[in-house]
Amino acid sequence: MSFNHDGSPPARSGTSGSASSSLLERVKRREPAAWVRLLDLYGPLVYSWCRRSGLRREDAADVLQEVFRTVAEAIGQFHRDRAGDTLRGWLRIITRNKIRDFVRVEGRQPQAGGGSDAYQRLVEIAEGDPDSESDANGLTETFRKALEAVRSEFETPTWQAFWLATVEQRPAAEIGQSLAMSPGAVRQAKYRVLLRLRRELGDVD
Repeated sequence: MSFNHDGSPPARSGTSGSASSSLLERVKRREPAAWVRLLDLYGPLVYSWCRRSGLRREDAADVLQEVFRTVAEAIGQFHRDRAGDTLRGWLRIITRNKIRDFVRVEGRQPQAGGGSDAYQRLVEIAEGDPDSESDANGLTETFRKALEAVRSEFETPTWQAFWLATVEQRPAAEIGQSLAMSPGAVRQAKYRVLLRLRRELGDVD
């Protein structure tokens, strides 16, 4: 799905969950729909991390399952102890550990394909920077899905104000003139949508 220039895609019927309840809260409550949403949002991103590490498709799929098995077991223990802690960052740590476990097991097997050079590359990538530029495509897809999910919860002017301020980075005064809103209302619209987006991504409680 693509967004129009003003950030107003066709509205979707229904919502992905209560705006007052974050994805993380719903997953911790073991709500089936929340778990499906978590997999839909973050499954492709985790898979892309696995593939970027050099894993074959079938191996990446196996590691993906291990990642979310660990998430299911440990989600209740996830807390934001420091500013900037996110669900995405926690998933990246789990994925990195699972890739590391996988490549170390493979490295002990003489028949493992690729030889020692390939093994070393896998280990280096598994221990690499979770916010590297090469993750951009996976992150873009994750955010696109989250944007689509929350779009229908906002009136068109609110969404347009958010889009113009956040994506196009236009001044609040300019946006206010075009949408007949005060600069303060523009900033409030931006804040409301960003907060909801962060809830959808599980990045706030």
